[in-house]
Amino acid sequence: MAEIGDEDTLACRIVQPREQSYSDLITDQTDSARPAMPLLRMVVGVTSAQTCLVLTGRLGALRRAGLEVTLVSSPGELLDRTAESEGVAAHSIQTQRGIAPISDLLSFFRVLIFLARVKPLITDFSTPKMGLLGNVAAWMLRVPHRVYTLRGLKLESSRGWKRSVLLRSERLAAWCAHVVLCNSESLLSEAQLLGVAPKRKLHVLGNGSSNGVDTDRFSPGVSSIRGELGIAKRDVVLGFVGRLTRDKGVPELLIAFDAVLGREPDCWLLLVGWFDAAEDALEERWRERIAGHPRILHVGFVADTASYYRAMDMLILPTHREGFPNVVLEAAASGLPVISTECTGARDAVLPQVTGLLVPPRDVRAIGDAILALVQDSEMRLRMGAAGRNWVMRGFSRDRVLELAVRFYQELL
Repeated sequence: MAEIGDEDTLACRIVQPREQSYSDLITDQTDSARPAMPLLRMVVGVTSAQTCLVLTGRLGALRRAGLEVTLVSSPGELLDRTAESEGVAAHSIQTQRGIAPISDLLSFFRVLIFLARVKPLITDFSTPKMGLLGNVAAWMLRVPHRVYTLRGLKLESSRGWKRSVLLRSERLAAWCAHVVLCNSESLLSEAQLLGVAPKRKLHVLGNGSSNGVDTDRFSPGVSSIRGELGIAKRDVVLGFVGRLTRDKGVPELLIAFDAVLGREPDCWLLLVGWFDAAEDALEERWRERIAGHPRILHVGFVADTASYYRAMDMLILPTHREGFPNVVLEAAASGLPVISTECTGARDAVLPQVTGLLVPPRDVRAIGDAILALVQDSEMRLRMGAAGRNWVMRGFSRDRVLELAVRFYQELL
């Protein structure tokens, strides 16, 4: 596929933190103060309202840096809540997550009309469907600065014609953008290997991650959650945080957990998250298994997960694909060892044998063995948890990650 013409080419370099602090960059402005940069319009778009969660902190930082930000997604409570908490505008455009040609065409024209009306100087679209529709619309309107944020590759867990369609969609979305921001180094490598975009367009800010971790909020400490759930102090709690779907490895986790219980009957599995109605939704049999299991506690969606991490002894994310799992960083910041997989994105979030353990994806036996290793060695859990918190504080603190994001957009402008 031909590259974008010279008139659309944007020289971009990824900047590293300078001596000026993040707080200096984004301190709230008074009416009489001069903003850090001119008030310029920016549209940030994702497909589903629930994805707005990963933008918390980032949108507010961009607003305080002088950008007039509008958040776009399908309608939902999380769109409105995120926009309000970040102090940005919200605009809903109903968009199907799966392949739906007629619905997709309608959504595309709505995005096109909205962008034509707003006339943003910069767009940043992500997630497969909105990434495609938004970037094509922005390209047609010649938005001066077009960013495609790659948060993962859905095609990695797809097969046959769906994989082919998704790959072509990713390539088109990337072709329409000036810059493709990848959430992790392994995601960048995979995108380059698949030909999603040429190397010159692919970039990672710092060490990756969407918005870093608030290490004050996510920290070791006492939690009342165990008492509220009736878990004894001596019991070992295995935690999972996120969407309850097949691609997150939930079926493998449930099978491995039963095998662990055969050896260590004082364990609990604490599931913090919701049954996502996506293409990789859990079948009814897995939902029933969760609901009827005497040692599984499912608390559903939780807005503030910090106290739940403190109730856990480890976090397990047996995912099949990721961009960069923020829950792993949150758990590590909370002093927990982490078990995850060697898949794209996830392997960037764990230092093997230092902050946690990595296992092959979809390998039930390996997941179970890793869990048992941590359950039976409390000293290793403590050691890995302490190392994980130090690692997150050095490379993934929210201030550092958001400073890099603010400087990146300032460089574009």
